[in-house]
Amino acid sequence: MNTLSIEYPDSLPESLHMSVREFEHEARLAMAAKLFDQGRLTSGQAADLAGVPKVHFLYEIGRWSVSSLQTPEEEIEQDLEVARQLHDRR
Repeated sequence: MNTLSIEYPDSLPESLHMSVREFEHEARLAMAAKLFDQGRLTSGQAADLAGVPKVHFLYEIGRWSVSSLQTPEEEIEQDLEVARQLHDRR
């Protein structure tokens, strides 16, 4: 496994009213949430990156206004079209 090191000022966690451990955990979650929101990671991959269980990750990402449902618009439109066709057959 690789390691990513990010330098930040010693005062940053305190200025955010966090411990160093809380700040670093939050930073991992934020990075994972952004990559998941961009569709670059699955929810499982993002949870692994954040170091939390998948259910916890999906719960937490709402704080960044990231939806746990990452269905492409085209897929939703196809689903709606199928539903319309099935409805019209009745």
